Amino acid sequence: MDDQQIVNQINELAEQERLLEEAHVGQGLAPEEAERLRTIEVSLDQCWDLLRQRRARRQAGQNPDEAQPRPAPVVEGYWQ
Repeated sequence: MDDQQIVNQINELAEQERLLEEAHVGQGLAPEEAERLRTIEVSLDQCWDLLRQRRARRQAGQNPDEAQPRPAPVVEGYWQ
């Protein structure tokens, strides 16, 4: 997956997140919707992480295609 594909995936996931949240303004999410939102959020974090890895590898003179998606527990464990 190249940078543009990752950015496209980020945009698609962000749009899904926005639509899900807007559909339930002032209301709670059903359990399956809350789980879907959580899945979207984790996927977004993984995409951003992969994009950052690719950019860092490129800046370091390394092959960005060698960047690998990290598992959700790793990405979700980062300090903000």
